[in-house]
Amino acid sequence: MEGLGINLPLLIAFVVNFIILFGLLSLFLYKPVLKVLDERQARIKEGMEQAEQIRQQTAHSEEEIKAHLETARKEGQSIIAQAAQMGERLKEEAKEGARQEAESVIAKARTEIQRDRDKTIDELRKEFADIAILAAEKVINETLDKKKHRKLIEEVLKESTTFKQT
Repeated sequence: MEGLGINLPLLIAFVVNFIILFGLLSLFLYKPVLKVLDERQARIKEGMEQAEQIRQQTAHSEEEIKAHLETARKEGQSIIAQAAQMGERLKEEAKEGARQEAESVIAKARTEIQRDRDKTIDELRKEFADIAILAAEKVINETLDKKKHRKLIEEVLKESTTFKQT
């Protein structure tokens, strides 16, 4: 092999050195690098699984939040509807109270007017009776019995259609 330019002892030394170097590299470098790569791959896989779990939890939480929001929206609408109904009921009650109060005031006013009317008519009758008696006294120039004549005039007035009470 020397004719080819190959030195056998040197070739064997290179092969032995290569095997020793390969053995040392595989023992001290290859296995630790593989171990680090495996650990990194496991961490990445674990991180991906955690990310997937977080994504699923987030999706689940979003669904729960949407459900809660929908429930809250429905409750809010219900409360608004109840408030509107209560407002309408209070408005109707206020209208009814005002109507009843107005009717009460009108009834009191009618009673007062009727009382004043009756009082005025009685006063007019008395004044008319007094005037009639005074006129009769002047006509006959005598004093008449006021009680007797007042009674007579009141009877005539009661029979008269002009001063009849309705």
